[in-house]
Amino acid sequence: MPDQATITELEQTALQLRVNILKMLNTANSGHTGGSLSAIDALTALFFHEMRHDPGNPRWDGRDHFVLSKGHAAPALYACLAEAGYFPPEDLKTLRRLGSHLQGHPDMKKTPGVEVCTGSLGQGLSQAIGLALAARLAKREARTYVLLGDGEMQEGQVWEAAMAAPHYGLDNLCAIVDANALQIDGEVAKVMGVAPLGPKFLAFNWHVLEVDGHDICALLQALADAKQTKGKPTMIIARTVKGKGVPFFEHKASYHGVPPSDQELVDALALLGHA
Repeated sequence: MPDQATITELEQTALQLRVNILKMLNTANSGHTGGSLSAIDALTALFFHEMRHDPGNPRWDGRDHFVLSKGHAAPALYACLAEAGYFPPEDLKTLRRLGSHLQGHPDMKKTPGVEVCTGSLGQGLSQAIGLALAARLAKREARTYVLLGDGEMQEGQVWEAAMAAPHYGLDNLCAIVDANALQIDGEVAKVMGVAPLGPKFLAFNWHVLEVDGHDICALLQALADAKQTKGKPTMIIARTVKGKGVPFFEHKASYHGVPPSDQELVDALALLGHA
């Protein structure tokens, strides 16, 4: 495990990425605030500590793969890719503009570092399984990571994929659920309950871990555990807060697909110490 200095650095990176997410959403006047902020700590742990990847060579054969199944949280992914050096940070200002390579959902044909096109919920786990199987066939040590939303777990295709991954013994696959308990129509439990996720994936023969999805140390420990697990895939259920980091966005389904207004941006940046 990394020392405290490394964890603190990752926490500061996540803070800066929150700032970048809010700025790009405000500039675009469009996009998804709540789920981008809830997912950014997990993405920070992956892109800036756990995954092997090369911004200078996005298609490097030895890279690990990341699939953003909840594709509407693209601002979080774009913030990470820009910070890592896949493209200039100035590009973030072009989010959702016509002709920009940063569209509302990830596009592998436009954006360096994006592995697959996502946005239609429920498909990402299947895509990740394909990448994990391909790595095995090619005898590469690459690992595949996929981030899903808990509302997305209502999709039937997720559960077909959940059966397939352990059937093929994909221990090079690690899935993370951004379990913030809210979706566009309200509480996940009221729209279509998916609990209890842990026992369900255990019954499907996954290795299951539950962590605080905003605790960088806990996330890194879970990712390390996943890497050591053999013979089955790992599911990390990350308990998160929608809109995490800005109190007036937190726990509110109304900010699922709403960007911060000019005044909300000013107030949010002040709360994040970036006024």
